[in-house]
Amino acid sequence: FTKPADAIVPVVPPDVGHVQYPLATKNYHHEIELVVAIGARGVRVAPERANSLIYGYAVGLDMTRRDLQAALREIKRPWDLGKSFAQAAPIAPIHPVSEVGYVSRGRISLEVNGAIRQQGDLADMIWDVPHVLHFLSQYYELLPGDLIFTGTPSGVAAVVAGDVLVGRIESLGELKISIDEAVAQT
Repeated sequence: FTKPADAIVPVVPPDVGHVQYPLATKNYHHEIELVVAIGARGVRVAPERANSLIYGYAVGLDMTRRDLQAALREIKRPWDLGKSFAQAAPIAPIHPVSEVGYVSRGRISLEVNGAIRQQGDLADMIWDVPHVLHFLSQYYELLPGDLIFTGTPSGVAAVVAGDVLVGRIESLGELKISIDEAVAQT
């Protein structure tokens, strides 16, 4: 799936980003993820060359309308309505590789209202970043400015209006957002 441009919610710590509870869902989930920012073009990139495409990394949230995703999966349709919508991708500042090196391990976690919901280590990802980029580059030309969310540890769960989420990745800092009430229906 891809996300539209209005999915991005840039949040610069110590600020708290504000994300409205989205339309058409009653089951809104969080997924903390390492985000890879692409800085060079690449097509059919070998895994051992993939790091050369990376500009930097960030902490991101892949917010999901889980009920819509599940309903679409059930009828064998694309998940776009569940994954691709306004404010579905809050993201902290991008840290350039020149400052943080190539990130392949480190603690990743998410707290909701102070309670840990997700935690793991980037070293435990099913696919490491070079293999993610290799795979995607077989189908798309990767371009500077592309943001690739790379997967989430276990513990995804629902959030409601009023919840405060704090995502952290070792060496990349944190991302803090508040879930605001949904837009009133007209």
